[in-house]
Amino acid sequence: MQNRKHSTTEHLSGNVKATREDWLNVAMDILVSDGVGEVKILAIGERLAVSRSSFYWYFKSRKDLLDALLSEWENTNTGLLIKHTEMPADTITAAVGQLFRCFVNPDLFNHRLDFAVREWARRDGSVRRIIDRTDATRHTAIAAMFERHGYTSYEADVRARILYYQQIGYYALDLSEPMDDRIARTEGYILGFTGQQPRPEEVAAIDAYARKHMLK
Repeated sequence: MQNRKHSTTEHLSGNVKATREDWLNVAMDILVSDGVGEVKILAIGERLAVSRSSFYWYFKSRKDLLDALLSEWENTNTGLLIKHTEMPADTITAAVGQLFRCFVNPDLFNHRLDFAVREWARRDGSVRRIIDRTDATRHTAIAAMFERHGYTSYEADVRARILYYQQIGYYALDLSEPMDDRIARTEGYILGFTGQQPRPEEVAAIDAYARKHMLK
C-alpha cells in the first residue's frame, strides 16, 4: 500500500475501474491528511471519479473499509518492523542498525500513518485496544531481538522499551531535524540502546542507508 507507483488521488476515467486497492489507497491518504472522520465513501468515490456503487463490490460498509485500513496498517508497519527484528545479525549493534532502516525509510514504516491511527484511537476505544496490542507485539519482537544476543529477559525488556518508545515519541513530537544532524548521532544512539560500541562498518552501513532513503 505504501509503495504506490502513481497517485491514487488522480481521477480514473474511461473504462478503467477502481480496484479495491484504489479505494484503500485513497482512504489511507485521507486518513493521514484529514483524519478518520473524513474517510467517507462519497468523498473517496469523487476522488476516484467512480460511482458509490463501485465501493460495494469490495466492502460491505464503511466499517468494513475502516477495518481493512487497520489490517493494512498492521500488515505493513508492524509486519515489516517485526521482520527487521528477526533478520540475522552477528552483533546486537548490527541488529539494531537493521531495525533503524524502518525508522528512516517511509516505505518500511509509514510514521504518518502510524500517527494517524493513534489519533484515531483517541476517539475509538476499539482502535485503542488494537494500538495497545500492536505496541505490545512490536515491543515483544524487539525484546526478543535483544535476548537472542545474550541479554537477560529483564534487560531486553527495558532496552526494547527505551528503543521503541523513544522512536514513537520522536514522531509524535513531529521533530524537524536535519538529516545530517540525525545521522551524526547514529553511533551514540546505538551505544545508548545496546550498551555496546558499534563497529565502524556498522555505523557506515546505517549512515549510507539513511542518506539513500530518508529524502524519499
